[in-house]
Amino acid sequence: MRDIAAQDISAAVAAALVGACVDLPADVESAIRDLRAREPDALAQDTLDTILRNADIARARHLPLCQDTGVATAFVELGAEVHITGGLLPDAVNEGIRRGSRDGFLRRSIVADPLQRVNTNDNAPGTLYVLPVPGEELRISIAPKGAGCENMSRSAMLKPGDGAGGIERFVVDTVKLANGNPCPPIVAGVGIGGDFAMCAVLAKKALLRTVGERHPEPLYAGLERTLLAALNASGVGPMGFGGHATAIDVFIEKAPCHIASLPVAVCINCHAARHKTIVL
Repeated sequence: MRDIAAQDISAAVAAALVGACVDLPADVESAIRDLRAREPDALAQDTLDTILRNADIARARHLPLCQDTGVATAFVELGAEVHITGGLLPDAVNEGIRRGSRDGFLRRSIVADPLQRVNTNDNAPGTLYVLPVPGEELRISIAPKGAGCENMSRSAMLKPGDGAGGIERFVVDTVKLANGNPCPPIVAGVGIGGDFAMCAVLAKKALLRTVGERHPEPLYAGLERTLLAALNASGVGPMGFGGHATAIDVFIEKAPCHIASLPVAVCINCHAARHKTIVL
């Protein structure tokens, strides 16, 4: 059994949250530069140049990439041999979110009640998903996600007979409907299977993957490539201004499902694709 102090979790979460909001991930930045090199449209080229300049300024001045620093979502892999001392895991994570939001000057974007709309003034609570795993490690992936892209995400209960073609149509339609609202070029997480709730969680978790990392099963790796090509042929383009560079990547996560169901969810991330992973 390995002890991990709640205060150490809070400190690590705070640093990861600020880092995710300030520093464009290297894989994402490289992919945007590659899209820029292959983009034929002049307005799209200029838009991608502006996105890259913004990332340079944010990193140099240690300022958030975007004014909407979003909901702090935490995916936690909790080792079975880990014992957290000095507090509970959710409390430790939320204290880290409060501290990071204060220290990083992140916009306060969380309301305590969805209808009364009173701001909590500290960006807590975040959204927490915990998966027990073997071992003595605690792995936390922090993914702050703004409303511009979150509001464009969709789910559907397709028929099993709709198959891969139905999934492709749903994903492409979702991105076309979103247009410039999620600040493309986007990263699209696609959850397939599970149930109504699980497919949405799978779609959001998919956004943690590294650009270019294909699904381990050839069927789904091929579908990821097909979807990426279809999105970049959609004409949406950077910030919705037209062009080729609509999507940075598409990631699929899947789970078993009922014989009569084909749940699908599309979780859209903006071009900042903010996330940081810490291991304690």
